[in-house]
Amino acid sequence: MSASSTRPGVAPRAPRTTEAHAHDPVPDPAAPGAAAYRRLAVLAPVLRVRCAPPRRDDGWIPAADLAARPEALRELITHDARQGSARYGRPLRPDVAAGFALHRFVWPVSLLFTVPWFLERRVPLLTPADVSVRREAGSAELTVRPGAFACLPDDPVAGAPRARPVPDEAALAAELRCALGAFLAPLLTAFRPEVRRGPRVLWAMATDAVVEGLWYVGGLLGEQERARDELSALLRPPSADGGPEAPARTPGAADCAAPAPAPFTPNAGFAAAEAGCTGASDTDRARASCCLVYTVRPEEMCGGCPRVTRS
Repeated sequence: MSASSTRPGVAPRAPRTTEAHAHDPVPDPAAPGAAAYRRLAVLAPVLRVRCAPPRRDDGWIPAADLAARPEALRELITHDARQGSARYGRPLRPDVAAGFALHRFVWPVSLLFTVPWFLERRVPLLTPADVSVRREAGSAELTVRPGAFACLPDDPVAGAPRARPVPDEAALAAELRCALGAFLAPLLTAFRPEVRRGPRVLWAMATDAVVEGLWYVGGLLGEQERARDELSALLRPPSADGGPEAPARTPGAADCAAPAPAPFTPNAGFAAAEAGCTGASDTDRARASCCLVYTVRPEEMCGGCPRVTRS
C-alpha cells in the first residue's frame, strides 16, 4: 500500500501520543516476533504493536470480541462510517463502511504474522484471543500476546519450549497460511452479514489486505522486490509447482488440509516485471477485490482495481 492510494487503508500519519498504563506489562524482548514488531514500529509509527495481553478499556477491542460480540463489531464499523463521512463529505453505505472496517482491521493484524516471517523466518501461532486493537484516524495500535511459533530447524531458538520447528521453507510458508487463515476465518464470518458479500469475496478482500500490508512494509525496508517475490511464492497455486503442496498442520487451523494457498485467493496479483524496470506502484498489482471507494467518490478508482483490470 502506498501513501497516495485511494484505498481505505492505514495511511502513514503520526498517531496520537498515548500515556503509559500502570497495568501494561514490561515487554519481553525475547518474545516471538518482538524484535520484528519493534522494527515495524520504527519504520511505520502509524502502527504501534505492544507485546501485552488483550485489552478492553480506553477504546481497545479484543479481536475475539469482534468474532463473538456483534456490538463490538458494530463499534468498529461505526468508527469507519464516521471517518468515511468526514473524509468524503457524504455518508457511506453500511456495507461499504463495513468493507472499509474489514480492510483496516486485516491490514495491520496480518502484519503480526507476516512481518516476523519476512524478517525472522518465524510464524507466530496467534488466535483472536491473543490480539486487541485500537483504531484512530489514519493509525492503529495493537496488543499481541506471544505464544507458540513455527520456525526453521536451524533457528537458534528452535529448541525453545514454545518453538515448533518445521522441516523447510515450504512447510513454514504453509504454517503462515494456516495460522493466518485460522485467525481470520471467524472474523470474516462475523463480518459477512455486514459486508454483504460471500466467502469467496471476503477471502479476496483479506488476501488484498495481507499482500498490500507486507508489500508496503517491504518498501519501507528497501526490500519491496523481495516482498513481492515472497508473497507471490506464498500464494502460488499448487499447479504452478507441479502438484499440491503438503501443508504443515497448525493446531486449531480451520482448513490446513486444503491445497495452498486456500482459503486465500491464488496468486498475489503482481504483474510480471519488465526487463530493466525497477520500482513499483499501485498499478503493478491487480487486486482480487474492489473496495467500493467509487460509491462515495465516483471520480476515483484504485490502481489495480478489478473493475478496471478485468474489464
